[in-house]
Amino acid sequence: MGQARPVLRTAAKTMDGLIEAMKSMQRFAGLKQTGILDEDTIAMMHKPRCSLPDIIMPSGYQRQRRKRYVPSGAVWQKQHLTWRIESFPISLSQEITKQLIASALRAWSQESNLKFWETQAVDADLRVSFLGGSHGDGYPFDGPGGTLGHAFFPGVGPSAGATHMDADESWTHNVDEGTDLFAVAVHEFGHSLGLSHSSAEHSIMRPYYQGTLGDHQYYRLPWDDVEGIQALYGKRNVLPGAEAPAPVPTHRFIPPRGPTYRPRLPFPDRCSTRFDAVANIRGEVFFFKGRYFWRVQATRQLVSLNPAHLGRFWLGLPPDMPRVEAVYERANDSKIVFIAGTNYWVFKDTLVEPGYPRPLTDFGLNTNGVDGAFVWKHNKKTYFFRHNRYWRFDERYGKMDPGYPRDSNLWLGLPNDVDDVISWTDGHTYFFKGAEYWKFQDGNVEAEPGYPRSIAMNWMYCAAAAPPEPTQEPGRRDQRDCNCPCAGNSSALLPAAFWFIVALMLTLLLGTL
Repeated sequence: MGQARPVLRTAAKTMDGLIEAMKSMQRFAGLKQTGILDEDTIAMMHKPRCSLPDIIMPSGYQRQRRKRYVPSGAVWQKQHLTWRIESFPISLSQEITKQLIASALRAWSQESNLKFWETQAVDADLRVSFLGGSHGDGYPFDGPGGTLGHAFFPGVGPSAGATHMDADESWTHNVDEGTDLFAVAVHEFGHSLGLSHSSAEHSIMRPYYQGTLGDHQYYRLPWDDVEGIQALYGKRNVLPGAEAPAPVPTHRFIPPRGPTYRPRLPFPDRCSTRFDAVANIRGEVFFFKGRYFWRVQATRQLVSLNPAHLGRFWLGLPPDMPRVEAVYERANDSKIVFIAGTNYWVFKDTLVEPGYPRPLTDFGLNTNGVDGAFVWKHNKKTYFFRHNRYWRFDERYGKMDPGYPRDSNLWLGLPNDVDDVISWTDGHTYFFKGAEYWKFQDGNVEAEPGYPRSIAMNWMYCAAAAPPEPTQEPGRRDQRDCNCPCAGNSSALLPAAFWFIVALMLTLLLGTL
C-alpha cells in the first residue's frame, strides 16, 4: 500500500493528459468531447487533414469565448493583395485550377474589405504551388492521403503568404472522388490571411478534410469564418443604399465513403509493429519502421493514421536501405543524424550533407551498430545504446566523454537491448522496446511506477493491442482502411478498451501495481 498514492498520481496525470489530448482533437474535429477513442473519433482520424497544427487554448479561455475562430496573431497590413499560381496539378487543367483558386479567394473577399488581383510577378503576396515530398520548406508532404496542404501566415520573409498543395493528391472538383481542390484552397487561404484552425462545427477552418463544397461560384463562408475574417480586415464596404445581402452559408456535401485515392504499396501496421527507431525532431516524435514513419505532434496527435515514406521526406538515404536503427537531432546545430548499420548520415533539415555516409568510428564507437540514440535535455549530451551498454558523446567537442561505456542497468527499471530513446518537449525521457515504453520523469534515472505501457494504445491511437504482424502482407488489403483491429469490429473493441481502463483504475485504487 505504500506505493499506491504515487502510482495513482502518476497514472492519473498520464491518463488525464491523454484524455485532454483526445478531447482537444475531438473539439477541432467538431465531435462530442468524450475523451474516449470512440467510433466517430476513429473515423475522423482516418480522414486527410491540413498539416498546420491545431492551436490549443487553455480550457478557461475556451469557455470564455463565444466565437471559435482563432486569429493567428499575424495580419496583412494592406487590403489589396496579389496572387499567382507557380505550378499546377496534373489532374486538373490550368484553366480550371485558376478558376478554383480565384473562387477560393473570392469566398474571403466577398465577406471582408480584402481584394485580390492575379499577377504574373514573382513577388506576388499569395503564391500557390503544387509540390511533392520534400520541397525545401521543412514541411514535406507524405503522398496520397494524410496531409493535403499547408500555408504560411502573413508576415515578412520568403515564405509569408505561400500556399503549398500536395502534388501527389488526385485533385478534383465537386465530385465524390479524389480531393476537392476548391475546398482545400478555401481552407489554406484562411491561414494565408491570418486565421488558425477553428473548432466550430461548420467552419471551413476545421483541420480535417470534409469533402466537396459544391459549385465554387455560389459558395459562401460559414458564420464563424465570416466573423473571423471580418475581425481581421473589417466588413465589406458597400455603397449607401446598396447594402450587400447577408451571407447564407453553403451546405457542404460529404461523400458517403469519403475521398478516394490511388492505392498505396503495402505498409506496416502501426498497432502491432515493433518500431526500428523513435526520434524527437523539431518537437514532434517520429516512429520509424522499415522505409516508413509516423509523426506525433506535441499535442500527442497523430498527423495521419497511415505512415509516410522515408524517401519522400529525407533526400539522400540509400534507396535500398531496409531500415534506420537510430535517429536524433543534434543539440549544437539542430542537424539530424540517421544511423543504419555501421554508418551514419547528417541532414540539414531534409537534405543530406555532402560527404556522407561516414563510419560510426567517428564517434569513437567500435560496435557493429547502435540500438538507440538520443540527446538528453538536461546536459545536451548525446547517448548511444547498444545491448546492455551506453556511451555519452559531447557534440561540442566532437569526442566521447571519459569513463564510457557504462552498464545500462544504471537506468533503473530499463530492459536490455532497447529499440530507441527520446527526450521530449515535456522534459521527460522515454525508452522504447518491442510493444512497450518506459517513462523517466525529468532528470531521474529510475523508471516511473506503472511502466512499461503500451505504445499502440498511448502513442498510436489503437483501441487495443493488436496481435503480432504477419510475416507476409495479406493479399488485396484495402490500404485506405485502418490496419489495426479498430476498423473491422470497433463496436466489439470499444467496450473491451473501456473495461481495460476501468480495471486499471481499480487496480491503482487498490494499490496492487
